[in-house]
Amino acid sequence: LPINFNKNRRTSVSGESLSPGTYSNGWRPRTVVKTPEQNTRLNRIIAQNFLFRGLDAEALQTILNVLEEKRIAANVTIIKQGDEGEKFYVIESGTVDYYINGDKVSSSGAGSSFGELALMYNSLRAATVISTSPCVLWVLDGTTFRRILMERTASKRAMYEHFLREVPVLTSLTDWERAKIADALKAVEYNAGDVIIKEGDVGEHFYLIEDGDAEVYKEGEGKVTDLVKGDYFGELALLNDAPRAATVVAKTNVRVVTLDKSGFKRMLGEVI
Repeated sequence: LPINFNKNRRTSVSGESLSPGTYSNGWRPRTVVKTPEQNTRLNRIIAQNFLFRGLDAEALQTILNVLEEKRIAANVTIIKQGDEGEKFYVIESGTVDYYINGDKVSSSGAGSSFGELALMYNSLRAATVISTSPCVLWVLDGTTFRRILMERTASKRAMYEHFLREVPVLTSLTDWERAKIADALKAVEYNAGDVIIKEGDVGEHFYLIEDGDAEVYKEGEGKVTDLVKGDYFGELALLNDAPRAATVVAKTNVRVVTLDKSGFKRMLGEVI
């Protein structure tokens, strides 16, 4: 059947659950209760921060639950170079300056963040951060940062790499190239009944199903197969610019990860 989706079934990846309710060593994040007004503000500011853009809705909600609001005055030293890193900060409003060895090196404001490097690499603070105006910050403790953001990202990357190994057009990739693709995938969610791709349309994305079920239809044939977690579709249309050979409809609520045509060809064009 010459259509661009995978019909073979694979077993699910074993390992740590991606559910935010399940964590290793019995640890659970502390939820900070917020008002509707705080949640609105927090959602708006988190959407601007690059560290959270690759998270799916489930992971993002876990982060939102844990972040705690902190208001500080101007001219306050928030973190000090050489100290141990304990917290990660997102700036909602206000501005801060960064100093290394006493010299100002940079400034930042709303939507930016700081403090992640010491947490990610278990190193001392690389710079001093001082508020230059009254600031509203959202604070994440170091343990939660590592458990939710870092562990979740690593777990998802491993799962995506496993799925990518099963895609025939990607078999020539090295582990490093496959990791690059895994890092570039973006999560998108569809409701049951949504059309993900439509037969005859020009292909713009390659898809991997991370969660949920979908159905594949061809004109004149009706339903031809089901797709489940780990299945993929859309890869051939991206390689040869052919129109979609089938329609894929979400059977349940579905979460997919995608790579767009430009990124697909930029990263894979020379190795496939």
